[in-house]
Amino acid sequence: MSNRGTDSHATEAYLPDLVSAAVALAVELDFPNSCRVEQGRLLHALAAGASGRIGETGTGCGVGLAWLVSGARPGVRVISVERDAERAERAGKLFAEMPDVTIIRADWTAINDHGPFDLLVVDGGGNGKKGGAVDPERMLTPGGVLVIDDFTPLCEWPPTHEGAPDRARLSWLEHPALLATEIRLAPDLSTVVAMRRP
Repeated sequence: MSNRGTDSHATEAYLPDLVSAAVALAVELDFPNSCRVEQGRLLHALAAGASGRIGETGTGCGVGLAWLVSGARPGVRVISVERDAERAERAGKLFAEMPDVTIIRADWTAINDHGPFDLLVVDGGGNGKKGGAVDPERMLTPGGVLVIDDFTPLCEWPPTHEGAPDRARLSWLEHPALLATEIRLAPDLSTVVAMRRP
């Protein structure tokens, strides 16, 4: 979730209809921390590569989920977990007509009951930044992709955060089960994308 991510959608000339609806919900609920447009475009593209199942932690108001669903192939199951009861309920209504989309009201760890995934986006927990991290060997299919967003772009090695080594970022970039890289999406935004080794 990005600070002012909801606002980043306001100036976009084209958004998928489902994304626009999710942004409107985020504005209505005064939820500023949706994914940014740059991240949404990446999720849209990555979702097209999934053939079976996509997972997400941190539904929020469904903006990132809408980007995923808009890019996913027909028949791909998409499961998202949100701990906030109101957001989970309202986002659930937004996606209610989509039989391949499930929103679960729970802590991020509930995603563990629904893997493995072809694509897993750990935005609302499980990213190792402020707590536990998903186990990519358990939660990804061989060749499956993991997305960890909201990093500032890498400018030095090892990467730092608040003057100390960025342990969360390093844990993904150096994970022995993953082939990982950082992608700069904007001058102030990067994302780690990692594939589970076959």
